[in-house]
Amino acid sequence: SLQTRYAQLVIGPAGSGKSTYCANLQRHAEACRRRILVANLDPAAEHFDYQPVADVRDLIQVHDAMEDSELAFGPNGGLVFCMDYLAHNLDWLDNALDAVAEDEYLLLDCPGQIELYCHLPVMRQIVDYLQSREFRLCSVFVLDSQFLVDPCKLVSGLFAALSAMVNLELPHVNLLSKLDLLSRAQKRQLTDYLEPDLAHLLAEHGGPLSARYAGLNAAVVDLIDSYSLVRFVPFDVSDEQCVTDALLQERDYEAAEGGAEHERVNGDGDCEGEIGAVGGGPQFNVEDHLDFGS
Repeated sequence: SLQTRYAQLVIGPAGSGKSTYCANLQRHAEACRRRILVANLDPAAEHFDYQPVADVRDLIQVHDAMEDSELAFGPNGGLVFCMDYLAHNLDWLDNALDAVAEDEYLLLDCPGQIELYCHLPVMRQIVDYLQSREFRLCSVFVLDSQFLVDPCKLVSGLFAALSAMVNLELPHVNLLSKLDLLSRAQKRQLTDYLEPDLAHLLAEHGGPLSARYAGLNAAVVDLIDSYSLVRFVPFDVSDEQCVTDALLQERDYEAAEGGAEHERVNGDGDCEGEIGAVGGGPQFNVEDHLDFGS
């Protein structure tokens, strides 16, 4: 029988920092004397700072679809075609999946096109295939923190995350990236958005449209609250403790989904943390991760 292994589906808008997140988690694991493997599933990727255990561009690239005179796809159509081609050739991933030992971890660096997670079946097919290979999965939705200090943009990002969560049917973590690029003033403002009171934010900072669409806003807030989707995990690549806490939170969700009571992430005593059921993982203190300065 196959051994249970763990993996993350790293998703989110283009340019949100998914590949940077994967590269930093891989380096963090190496510092803890552990191994995290990364597979690139973005056929349009141009550069990343990790050594992939599998690269979908070896199977098919967006340029292949765009340059084919019969297909004549544009960039978005070409990417969807490439992902559909991958979904029909998932045995290509087998060598990479077989390389993941029971005590190791796999990150799947995915494309950023939102239609892949909203209404197309491609990513769901990939999820089903991985689960058939005894992988416990967690989706990590990466959002750029620089664009989430505005209530309207926050709600837009939450709807994109909610759409992906409903479509993929996986334990789901929202990750705020690029905290290291925020100014001190933005970091102070960001604390209101990590566990936001959406009704208050829209009423106070939503602008003139908030009053006009008060009923719609109330329905939006109720929908998002009903899915418990209003919590964000801060991720600052310059803060090792922040990286550790994010990884523990994600393993917490996977362990709970798999029915495990506890998992141990334990390097050489330097990167250690116990993971229990959902709600029993690390509690985030915003001030620990946001250096406001004086």
